[in-house]
Amino acid sequence: MLTMTGVEVGYGRTAVVHGVTVEVPADGVVAVLGHNGAGKTTLLRAAVGVLPTRAGRILLGGEDVTGMPPHQRVRRGLAYVPQGQQSFGQLTTLENLQVVADTRRGGGKALIDEALDVFPALAGLLGRRAGLLSGGQRQQLAIARALITQPRMLVLDEPTEGIQPSVVAEIEQAILALTRRGGLSVLLVEQHVGFALDAADRYYVLASGRVTAEGRGGAASVIDVRSAMAI
Repeated sequence: MLTMTGVEVGYGRTAVVHGVTVEVPADGVVAVLGHNGAGKTTLLRAAVGVLPTRAGRILLGGEDVTGMPPHQRVRRGLAYVPQGQQSFGQLTTLENLQVVADTRRGGGKALIDEALDVFPALAGLLGRRAGLLSGGQRQQLAIARALITQPRMLVLDEPTEGIQPSVVAEIEQAILALTRRGGLSVLLVEQHVGFALDAADRYYVLASGRVTAEGRGGAASVIDVRSAMAI
C-alpha cells in the first residue's frame, strides 16, 4: 500500500533521514520505532507530503506520489494523525467530526456513526468541547476524524503519547479491528515498544535517520527491538 524507497529528507541544509526504505503491505500495520531525534516524524512528514524528499521514491497503492502535495495524497486515500491529540478546542466533539464529514460527498452522518462505532466512548461526549476532553479522548477524536475521510492508508504519529494505559489498549484494539476487516493499512510511529509490536506485523528501528533493525512484529520481538534501540 505504501512503499518508501531510498528516501532522504531534511530541513534546510541539515539532512535528517538518510536513504530509508519502508514498506507497508495492504491491510497491514507497520511500526517505526526509535528514540527522540531518530527521524521518525520527519519520515512520516515526507510520506504525507508535508516535507519534500531530496531523493528516493514514495508509492501509494502503486502510484508514484513523490512530488504530490498533501491534499492530492489525501484524495488518494492517505490520512495523517500528527502528534499532539489535535482538535478544534472551541468546537464540540460532534462539530469536530462534522467539519470533516461535511467535506465528503453524501453519507456524512453514516461516516460519523462508523467512526463512533470504532471509538464508542466518544458517543457520550458529542456535546462537550474538545478542549475539555482528556488527552486520551482527544486522541480518539483525532483518529476518528481521520477515519471519516475513508482512508486506505492511515499514518499515526505517537498515538499513545501522554495517554493513560486503559486508553492505549482501546486505541490498539481499534487499530487491530480496523485492519482485520480489510481495506486499511497503518504506518505507526511509536516509542511505546510493547504497544507498537503488539499492533504491528512488521517493525523498523530508526537511529540517526537510518534503519538499524527490522523484523516481524509480535511480543517475541520486544527484546530484539530494545536491544537495537540501546545500541
